[in-house]
Amino acid sequence: MNLDTNNMEAIVAMLMKELKKVENKEEACSCCEAKNGVFHSMDEAIAAAKKAQATLFASRLELRERIVNSIRETLKDYTLELAELGVSETGMGRVADKKLKHEVTIAKTPGVEDLKAFAYSGDDGLTVMELSPYGVIGAITPSTNPSETIICNSIGMIAAGNAIVFAPHPGAKRTSIRTVELINEAVRKAGGPENLVVTIDEPSIENTNKMMENPNIKMLVATGGPGVVKSVMSSGKKAIGAGAGNPPVLVDETADIEKAAKDIVAGCSFDNNLPCIAEKEVVAVDSIADYLIFEMQKNGAYLLKDEALIEKLVGMVLTNGSPNRSYVGRDAKVILKDLGIQVGDEIKVILAETTKDHPFAQKELLMPILPVVRVKNALEGIEVSKELEHGLRHTAMIHSKNIDILSKYAREMETTILVKNGPSYAGIGVGGEGHTTFTIAGPTGEGLTSARSFARNRRCVLVGALSIK
Repeated sequence: MNLDTNNMEAIVAMLMKELKKVENKEEACSCCEAKNGVFHSMDEAIAAAKKAQATLFASRLELRERIVNSIRETLKDYTLELAELGVSETGMGRVADKKLKHEVTIAKTPGVEDLKAFAYSGDDGLTVMELSPYGVIGAITPSTNPSETIICNSIGMIAAGNAIVFAPHPGAKRTSIRTVELINEAVRKAGGPENLVVTIDEPSIENTNKMMENPNIKMLVATGGPGVVKSVMSSGKKAIGAGAGNPPVLVDETADIEKAAKDIVAGCSFDNNLPCIAEKEVVAVDSIADYLIFEMQKNGAYLLKDEALIEKLVGMVLTNGSPNRSYVGRDAKVILKDLGIQVGDEIKVILAETTKDHPFAQKELLMPILPVVRVKNALEGIEVSKELEHGLRHTAMIHSKNIDILSKYAREMETTILVKNGPSYAGIGVGGEGHTTFTIAGPTGEGLTSARSFARNRRCVLVGALSIK
């Protein structure tokens, strides 16, 4: 064959085209490879998690214990890094409080010990009830507590024998990915399977929807606002929904007012009011309201009295009736500065007396802004508190020494968490008894989730044997 210049150019062009195809193929393959549990493709992330879960399920419970212990040991060295990263990326919260939240999550999230089997024994034999994994769980996490939720869910879900695919909030992408990478390092140290905990490098609504629709996802867990909770509850899959709240705190005339004031400011200002359990409004019996406000001012609250400034603040922090994200989780002094008021670091909460119909009382702001609503007596206070909680049955607090009022409040509020005579965070194990969690499933009824929340009940019946009664 004679090769002239034109033929040679055509052959070279063809070869270059084929080489480009190979390069593109290699690039496509490399972009899908996981890096420490972080994938580009949601489908590939789920497939990898499914494979890892099969390995975990085939292993001894001892492996799960080793993995959980390794997560605890590894992550405790990164609490400050994750706290700083979370505040830096999202602009929300306080580093010291986030560090404490990480420490409590690592120490007080239940592991394998939460999985309790039990048995029936009698004339007809032996029946054993055990808890078994769902398989691969799809978990949607918020920007308010991104790394805390991932750590908490990972410990509980792995303890129950599952693998996890996290769909983080895009606004906390770097924090969430870093947490997943650290957890993968911990799993590797314990001898666990690769990709037991996975996520994607570009979180989005589209990718979250892909996760929810994937048939290999056997359970969905959503920690966030009402929209995402509604989505998982209508998915047709087993779902756990941890939704929003609007927690009131009632203070009656029998309360230790000095302690109540200190506790309320501490709870409301904790991580700048980002936790959904935090005090969002005070309902105070009129006879002690002035003294309570005075004592709260002594503990770091700034009282805003000017009605014009209160209305200006409403316009600043609410946009079309919803919280302005620019102020969510921001320091009280930053919000006051934009209002034209200069204060020091000692100011942690902004107080304003309002009616029960005021937007500050009606809306969950997720900011250290605390309305105070006066009532005639404790019975009226219970009714107002119920109204302000909106039937979400999330969290409520009360300060009282009247046993009848304490009991009636608890019955009437029907909340998942109820704290008596303490700050709100005592309800998740910070200065209060019991385990911690950042997935508080009020809408679907699991309450403060733990390992057993992420496991299926299975019944094994042996007829006519192994009963030794």
